[in-house]
Amino acid sequence: MSSPTHAPAPRSAWAPPSGKPPLSARMMRATWRGLPDRRHDVGWEPGLVVPADDGSLLLTDHYFPRAEGDFPTLLVRSPYGRGFPWSPMYGLLFAEQGFHVVLQSCRGTGGSGGAFDLWRNEAADGQATVRWLRERPWFDGRLGTVGASYLGYVQWGLALDPPPELKAMVMQVGLHDPYALFYEHGVLRLETALADGVGITYQHQGMAAFLKASLRLRRRLRDITTARPLRRAYVPALGEVPWLDEVMTHPDAADPYWSGASSAAVAQRLEVPTALLTGWHDALVDQSFEQFARLRRAGCETALLVGPWTHTSALQKGWPEVFAESLAWLRAHLCDDPSGLRPTRVRVHRGDGWRDLDDWPSAPATTAWWPTQDGHLTRHGPTDSGPVASFRYDPADPTPSVGGPLLSGTAGARDNRALEARDDVLTFTSAPLTEPVDLLGPVSARLSVATDTGHAHVFARLCDVDAQGRSVNICDGLAPLRTTGQEPTRVTVPMSRTAHRFAAGHRIRWQLSGGAHPRYARSPGTGESPVDATAFTPVRITLHADSALLLAHRSDGGTRL
Repeated sequence: MSSPTHAPAPRSAWAPPSGKPPLSARMMRATWRGLPDRRHDVGWEPGLVVPADDGSLLLTDHYFPRAEGDFPTLLVRSPYGRGFPWSPMYGLLFAEQGFHVVLQSCRGTGGSGGAFDLWRNEAADGQATVRWLRERPWFDGRLGTVGASYLGYVQWGLALDPPPELKAMVMQVGLHDPYALFYEHGVLRLETALADGVGITYQHQGMAAFLKASLRLRRRLRDITTARPLRRAYVPALGEVPWLDEVMTHPDAADPYWSGASSAAVAQRLEVPTALLTGWHDALVDQSFEQFARLRRAGCETALLVGPWTHTSALQKGWPEVFAESLAWLRAHLCDDPSGLRPTRVRVHRGDGWRDLDDWPSAPATTAWWPTQDGHLTRHGPTDSGPVASFRYDPADPTPSVGGPLLSGTAGARDNRALEARDDVLTFTSAPLTEPVDLLGPVSARLSVATDTGHAHVFARLCDVDAQGRSVNICDGLAPLRTTGQEPTRVTVPMSRTAHRFAAGHRIRWQLSGGAHPRYARSPGTGESPVDATAFTPVRITLHADSALLLAHRSDGGTRL
């Protein structure tokens, strides 16, 4: 349903206040390289108050170009405060390019009234803010949104019933489904949950409080993640965080607790042009791909950029590209200036540079690679379905996580050799490639697996092994196992997407283990909830020969990688 058209309110004269942006924002701006030249000096109007529907007061800062004329408005709503880094990244940078920027603290954070809830108030508070904007003398009726992570989730909330003024959205490493952020097939993403607990609880209190809490979590991470039971073990480091306790104790996506949390359906009927930016090791990369697919099916104008970044490095090392892409999209749809748009709908980074694609393949061809008893990975299918290899997973000494899509600084591509030397990790490796192998699309593991306890997790990872033997993770995934007796159970483990070239002389490696801790809560081996378990049982996991690694490759004649 679309909102009714609102006649613009009579615009009175506006005298811009004399305030300058915060010194911290100006200092950070001076350190950035590779950004476009400043077009305007920037003014700052801090501490404005926006009334929410229930009377809660939402604190808001206004950044604006010091120039004559009309400028479109960008709405940025954040639970992480209105200071560093959002003040320079959004307030200052976009205002100097010719936008009014409204930077608002979500309720219950950054001095705003009310109580913060992970998702239940964002749609209503966003609509209240738009009604407030209509009364501002500088608002000319052109509205866009931009923001990263949870700042993307609030954009989807506004788009549930998009106001007529909303002409463009930019989702940077954006969230639309909180359940999928915290759980993978019902398995708790433990490290991500703890990192998000620190960010939402402390960042809006200022960088000093945030850094102090982050260091406290780092020092106590092992004690927290190995506690029995896991429930509330975070309290000594983070204090009481009611929403985090609720998240950790509701692992079922069908639980009423998660009702209404996902805004996935919004993209299925959206007409607002929406750009999506993510990284291959972003904790939300799969959500960005899901958003893109839904927007494409809806016929909505959209674009996708996937860089060589993690969730945080997209806003640090990748910021020049992310900012340029965001700015071009907003100028095109708010200022009728498409000159900065790239010619293709999709741009991905493959490792050796950027590649432009007409589209992301919706149904790519796949190639199966099979494991052998001698640890090889081959294109030749098995002659039987018997056991290939087995390993023992001990939750008291869990297989550690190395890199991958996380919110923390340990995310990204890492050398996996020390991990692969462990007895509880299986690897199957191809012969050196005689020519490059290009992947484009989803990766998955089709497993035939037996266990001796009936309960386990299985972690599958794709790695690129270079000529020196360095094994670097490309993508991965995890799924729970439920088996009966000695008969193998079939399970498919989605391992995200990739655009990757295995160079000639490199080898393809398939890595399997019983978990990746503390990235995921460990399986106790008993079927009990990992959050409540106090007793652990080691489990033997046996892989059968009719298991396969499925790799997508380009075969439709489109732009070659």
